[in-house]
Amino acid sequence: MAKTEKSFTRKFPGCLTCVQVLNIMVLLGFMLNYALRVNLTIAIVEMIYGDKDNHTAILNSTHESLNVTQHPETVQQTRYHWDTKQKNHLLGCFFWGYVLTELPGGRLAEVIGARRVFGYSTLLASILTLLTPGAAALGFGWAVASRVVLGFLLGATWPAILPMASKWIPPMDRSKFMSNMMASSLGAAITMPICGFLIAHFGWESAFYFTGIIGVMWSVAWFAVVYDTPAQHPRISETELHYLTKVLPQEDSTKGHMPVPWRSILTSPPVWAIIITHGASVFGYFTVVNQLPTYIESILHYSIKHNGLLSSLPYLGKYLCALASSVLADSLRRTGKMSTTTARKLFTGFAVGLPGLLMLAEAFFGEDRIWSIAIFTMALTINGAVTAGYLGNGLDIAPNFSGTIFGMANTLSSFGGWLSTFMVGELTKDNNTSAQWQIVFFILAGTYLCGALCFVIFGSGELQPWNARAQPKAEVQPLNDEKVAA
Repeated sequence: MAKTEKSFTRKFPGCLTCVQVLNIMVLLGFMLNYALRVNLTIAIVEMIYGDKDNHTAILNSTHESLNVTQHPETVQQTRYHWDTKQKNHLLGCFFWGYVLTELPGGRLAEVIGARRVFGYSTLLASILTLLTPGAAALGFGWAVASRVVLGFLLGATWPAILPMASKWIPPMDRSKFMSNMMASSLGAAITMPICGFLIAHFGWESAFYFTGIIGVMWSVAWFAVVYDTPAQHPRISETELHYLTKVLPQEDSTKGHMPVPWRSILTSPPVWAIIITHGASVFGYFTVVNQLPTYIESILHYSIKHNGLLSSLPYLGKYLCALASSVLADSLRRTGKMSTTTARKLFTGFAVGLPGLLMLAEAFFGEDRIWSIAIFTMALTINGAVTAGYLGNGLDIAPNFSGTIFGMANTLSSFGGWLSTFMVGELTKDNNTSAQWQIVFFILAGTYLCGALCFVIFGSGELQPWNARAQPKAEVQPLNDEKVAA
């Protein structure tokens, strides 16, 4: 396999193969995916009025650090009187829509292709992002509605990519391809400081305009260069097409789409290992994604400029870890030094279990600025190794239904995303102190550790028998042979 792969790459020096272009576009797509989400988590700090004295102190600190001589109100023109419960309500309502399209999005990508599902969802989400400041101006209800619809659109994107990977990416390269999904963390790492800078200079509305415009531009490029299968791509070389067809037998479209074996899926321990572990891991991740800027501002007392930079550190580390662990896992599997099952369990235990232990440390050292930022950064960095663990495991056990399996897993994790914001809101709405946040960290620790244990016990990397198309009964009837003999 390695020789064939090198041969078609060398034959076209200086040119990108279609697989390489797909990798780039998926990487940029998931960077954008999280940019469209996390813009609110940093903007909301400046969208609403907090405690008057604390608010004034933060603004003064911000403008001193930026050497801004203008009056604060000339920089931050519009603020809303939303309380802590409303703020967490706005952060969490994204998942109301998100949970509705996870499973349909995965199955729809298996049927009509990921190109349209991922592309149109992102395009419409980008346009909606541009309209978000206007929605907030109309009232809190409109702001909530815009976030629910945004979640509805972006919910279909994640499970859509796995069916595309089953058509384009050789099995021993799939961990590395899945690391492109963790570029969402890289997108957050870049978006946080940029939005912090834009908000400080031009107001919180600029964060939505910036991410929305970038999203529209990406969507146009996506439809121009990405196709669902190698056979559909108009610019693919014969060498690359032959190679991909050889290592990735394509499903015969004349036979129609395979029906989902729901009974086999719902009774499969490896499938439930993916679902439960994904839910636990993402619960912890979303809690940090949505609440870290607020924690840094309210408990650690950093200004908005430093908030954006510090909030970005864990995401940058997560992507780098995802890329490194994926390359290592694929290398170990390709050389036969480690089976797929062992690799998936080892990297999942590391990526989900260790952050659980770090959340215990955060519970005791969370008030210290240096320790707190260091622990958050390490926890999310290590969590990036899920790309070599459970994240692409659906492609191992059932590539034909990988979108459906991932949709099921992300549906549960979406409930976890909403639950995390509800949990933090209820625990901190009347008493936003480090003692209350300590309870949050204990809950996160237990969730992470339970998820890791579940996959280590029940996870698998073996292809499941229900992934194959059932053979028609007529093909095994002896009557055919009797007719031929006659």
